[in-house]
Amino acid sequence: MENSVQQQIIDFLQVGGPVVWILMGFSVVALTIVLMKLWQFASMRAESRKTVDKALDAWRQHNPNQALELLDETRPVDSLVGFSIRSLQSGHMEVDRIREEVERLAMNKLNQLRSYFRPLEIIASLSPLLGLLGTVLGMITAFQQMEGAGSQVDPSVLSGGIWQALLTTAVGLAVAIPVVTMHSWLERKVERISHMVNDAVTQVFTCKEAERLVAKAAKEVLHAA
Repeated sequence: MENSVQQQIIDFLQVGGPVVWILMGFSVVALTIVLMKLWQFASMRAESRKTVDKALDAWRQHNPNQALELLDETRPVDSLVGFSIRSLQSGHMEVDRIREEVERLAMNKLNQLRSYFRPLEIIASLSPLLGLLGTVLGMITAFQQMEGAGSQVDPSVLSGGIWQALLTTAVGLAVAIPVVTMHSWLERKVERISHMVNDAVTQVFTCKEAERLVAKAAKEVLHAA
């Protein structure tokens, strides 16, 4: 049974030709990237808000140290909230500069989450085009055989050539559809994380505790002057 399945796969690849081999390579690359990204998102638990919400509650209750202890800074949202709180506590930077630095760090983290999205996008775009190319080449071959046979055309030969040609289009679509789906799903996850970052960091800066620390830092600057 196992040998027959292997033989069917080999026959399938031989019938499809080099285009199918390329598409199979694309599918292996896409699967590897998707599994890697799933592991990355799962290990970070980037969309979990449990620790951030608890830390923000502590921050609103004027307990910045407790807020920092509650954060899990292996997560992107938690780390940016922690950086914002520590920067406000230190009083060494102006609020505008802190916001700019948080924005820079957020862009870096989001770009890290989007890594390898471009290859998925390319595979999703090229796969149906390669399948179509294989079909066109197969149809050309089929009609050349038809021309060479002259008046002795065997319909079974022509139909056999056509279904072999259409096989590459089917494989191209079979590769492209799941890749497009996974790419869109991963993009949506990054968009949700981006919204969470913006929402959580904004809550840090709009809290009364932030105003108190900013006012305190301004007084210290005046006394120092």
